[in-house]
Amino acid sequence: MSRIVIGLSGGVDSSVAAHLLKEQGHDVVGLFMKNWHDTTGVLKGDCPWDEDVLYAEMVAKKLNIPFHTVDLSKEYRERVVDYMFAEYEKGRTPNPDVLCNREIKFDLFIREAITLGAEFVATGHYCKKEVAEVKNRKIYRLLAGIDKNKDQSYFLCQVSQYQLEKILFPLGTMIKPEVRKIANELNLATAQRKDSQGICFVGKVDLPTFLQQKLTGKLGDIIEIPADWNNWKQYFFTFPDDGISIEDLKGITAPYLYNRSDGHIVGRHKGAVFYTIGQRKGLNVGGKEKPLFVISVDVENNILYVGQSHHFPGLNRKGLRVNCNDIHWIREDMEIKPGRSDEMMVRIRYRQPLQRAKLFSKEDGMYIVFEKLQRGIAPGQFAAWYQGDELIGSGVIE
Repeated sequence: MSRIVIGLSGGVDSSVAAHLLKEQGHDVVGLFMKNWHDTTGVLKGDCPWDEDVLYAEMVAKKLNIPFHTVDLSKEYRERVVDYMFAEYEKGRTPNPDVLCNREIKFDLFIREAITLGAEFVATGHYCKKEVAEVKNRKIYRLLAGIDKNKDQSYFLCQVSQYQLEKILFPLGTMIKPEVRKIANELNLATAQRKDSQGICFVGKVDLPTFLQQKLTGKLGDIIEIPADWNNWKQYFFTFPDDGISIEDLKGITAPYLYNRSDGHIVGRHKGAVFYTIGQRKGLNVGGKEKPLFVISVDVENNILYVGQSHHFPGLNRKGLRVNCNDIHWIREDMEIKPGRSDEMMVRIRYRQPLQRAKLFSKEDGMYIVFEKLQRGIAPGQFAAWYQGDELIGSGVIE
C-alpha cells in the first residue's frame, strides 16, 4: 500500500477521508496547513486556525496516525490574498478558493507532503479522479462528485495534470450524510462540526473591513439605471452558428457600459472597490419598489450602478469572454483550437447548475455564449466548462 499524506483541516470531511484511507490499509499521515493568522475583518468565532488545528490533532490521535503542521501563511498571503486585493482594486471579483487550490493545496502542500515521503496526497473534496489512456498517454480526468449538493469540482478548475496525478479524493463516491454518519460512528471530534464558510483558510469575513487592510475607500455616487435604458442587447437565437463574425461575438459577450447621465443618483457608497456585481446588501438605499442590485462597478470614477430586482436586464447577459492568457485546460488533449467551437456545459459560480453553452475559440480568447441569459456574470470570477461530469477547462471572466 501507499504512503498518503492527507490535508487534515479540522473539518469532518478530511477526518473521514483519513479514516477511509487507513481502512484501505494505506500508511496515512495527517498534515495541517497554517495559512492565515490575521483576524482583521474575520467574524468572531468563525473557524480560527488555532481551533482548527486542535480538532485536526484530536482526529489524528483518534485514528492513530502521525500528525504534522506546516506554516504556509507567507506564501498564502503572496499568492492568494494579495491577488485578491489587487483584483478588488480593479473592480473585479476574484475567487480566492480557486486560487488557494491551485497555488497552495495542490502546489505547496504537495511539495511539503513529498518531504514526508508521500506517494500521494489526499483531500476531503467531493469530486472524483479517473485515469484514462488517450493516444498511448495516461490522462487524469477530474469528475464531479456524486453528491450534487456538495460537488466541489468547480473549485479545482485550475489544477494541472501533474497535480491530479498526485491527488486522491476518497469522498468522491459518497454523499455528505454518509460522511457525517461515519464520523458519528467513530466518535470523531469533528462529527458535528459545521462546514467552514467564507474565504479559504481565512473564514467568514466582513469584506469591507477585510479589504480595508490594503484598499482605501472613498465616498461616491450610487446611480440607478432605469429598466427602459435603450442599450440592452437582445438576442433571440439559441446559439450562433460557426460563421458568426468576431464583431458579433464581441457584442454578445461584452458587459454593459454605463455613463453617469444614463441614470440618476439614489444614494452614496463608501468605496466602489468594496462591491461586486450582483450584490444586494450594503447599499443602504431605501424607498424602492423592488430591491436594488449592483449591475456595474466603475472603480476609475468611483461609481456604483444599480438596477431594481434580480430580473433587471443589466444583471443578465447572454455571454462572456476569457482572455487567451487566462484559459486553462485540464484536458489539454481536448483543447478547442482557435477558429473552432464546441458545445459544452458551463458554470460561472459554485453550486450553479450547469448551463448549456457554446464555446468559440479565437486568437484573442474564448467567447462563451449561453443558451439562456446568465445572472450576475462578474469579471474576475472563473467560468468552468464540462463535458458530462468531467471538468475540461476554465478561465477568468474578463
